[in-house]
Amino acid sequence: MKNKLVMPIVKWVGGKRQLISEIEKRLPKSKFNTYYEPFFGGGAVLFYLQPKKAVINDINEDLIGTYKVVKENVSELLESLKKHKNESDYFYALRDKDRNKIIFSKLSEVEKASRLIYLNKTCYNGLYRVNSSGEFNTPYGGYKRPNIVNEPVIKAVCTYFNENQIEMLNTDFENSVKNAKKGDFVYFDPPYDPISSNSNFTGYNEMGFDRNAQKRLYELCVELDNKGIKFMLSNSASDFIVDLYGEFNIDIVTARRNVNSKGNERGPINEVIVRNY
Repeated sequence: MKNKLVMPIVKWVGGKRQLISEIEKRLPKSKFNTYYEPFFGGGAVLFYLQPKKAVINDINEDLIGTYKVVKENVSELLESLKKHKNESDYFYALRDKDRNKIIFSKLSEVEKASRLIYLNKTCYNGLYRVNSSGEFNTPYGGYKRPNIVNEPVIKAVCTYFNENQIEMLNTDFENSVKNAKKGDFVYFDPPYDPISSNSNFTGYNEMGFDRNAQKRLYELCVELDNKGIKFMLSNSASDFIVDLYGEFNIDIVTARRNVNSKGNERGPINEVIVRNY
């Protein structure tokens, strides 16, 4: 039985909540052993599927650190979240702690996780974005009643993590699937290839994700396919991506982007779901 309270605890660019039905109907018909998600982000697909064995990974160290705290120190995390203030001055003081690497390094893992969740709930449109120095730079959102302490959901995610075999990694996407074998299933949700010159968003981390990285991901998919490992991949329906994955099964679906710094760039867009089965 799935726990309906197990759901994303942060809002993340490219989150898959609205595409879950399209993803679900395209899942492998046969059961798989270990579920791999190398670009975890908000985790909507994992939390929907709730597999008993999974390897999740994200290049964002603070994000994976937050999930580890949810698993290992949930009570301390909830107490810390309850202390935050939904005020502009407080927001910017906490946001700017990463400007001083010495100060930031002295924060405990619980404090870092609490900070990330708080900023995610109170920043403008829930847009997690860092600059080239790895500093969080989204402005204050000014929302009246942000749900900073979503205790039932955080506790449910904690229980799910602890009652199942969920390995958490903070490494390159290629390394995260090195132990995958036939019978496992890999879902890729990388930063999307831009569909226009002004839509490129690489603010998940300071390194970005360019077309060379997209090509490296494609080569990894070919490698997995040669090993008989099933994979599914989401991306924008750009000509580059459609051409790149032309040898695999490609479906074009419509999704709606709700997280964008520009309100007029939120709305329905075409995406691809690529599969090797």
